[in-house]
Amino acid sequence: MGWLFGRNKTTLVTAEDALPGRSTPIPVPPRHAVLDAPLAPPHPAGAEIADFGLGCFWGAERKFWQTEGVLTTAVGYQGGHTPNPTYEEVCTGRTAHTEVVRVVFDPAKVSYEELLRVFWEAHDPTQGMRQGNDIGTQYRSAIYHHSPAQEKSALTSRDTYQQALTQAGHHAITTEIAPAPAFYYAEEYHQQYLWRNKNGYCGLGGTSVKLGDPSEWSCPTGLTTARE
Repeated sequence: MGWLFGRNKTTLVTAEDALPGRSTPIPVPPRHAVLDAPLAPPHPAGAEIADFGLGCFWGAERKFWQTEGVLTTAVGYQGGHTPNPTYEEVCTGRTAHTEVVRVVFDPAKVSYEELLRVFWEAHDPTQGMRQGNDIGTQYRSAIYHHSPAQEKSALTSRDTYQQALTQAGHHAITTEIAPAPAFYYAEEYHQQYLWRNKNGYCGLGGTSVKLGDPSEWSCPTGLTTARE
């Protein structure tokens, strides 16, 4: 993906210079191709939402749909200015969006802190506007939280992981941590891409540094409520 678009687009565009986008949302497929659950709301009672950007969203989504306790996943665009952007527009670097995975999960089966562990260990959060060979603002690392409790857990996990990365000789974390902005679903052919395309490209790669057991660094359980 990265070699096709946005190779030198490593500076976030301003709202004034961003593409105008459109008022019509991109159609959302009715069911998850792997989990056979709705991609869009309404979600089951008690379900919670987590939004993560960790590079090319094809491999990132697979990482989370393989996580026990996850009810459904969807890929999309977040953190930019352009409403309802297309993939091609995001790849120009003129929307300021990053590629993200929306994770809907059952907190009785998997905690938000465990999802954070998957997030940190699945990619290199020190690379700024890139992940490996994928270069551009749409590949930046991001956590978009849905509650004060999620924010606290995200910040705590970042600080804990930074200590582990520093000890292993890695650079500073560049992950954006911010309140969840509007989420725009990506086109249907991106949803569960690596299930539909078994030999499809996946640029996801971690540092091999482990975050550790969430019970050793997380805030008290039961405080990560975020519903839609």
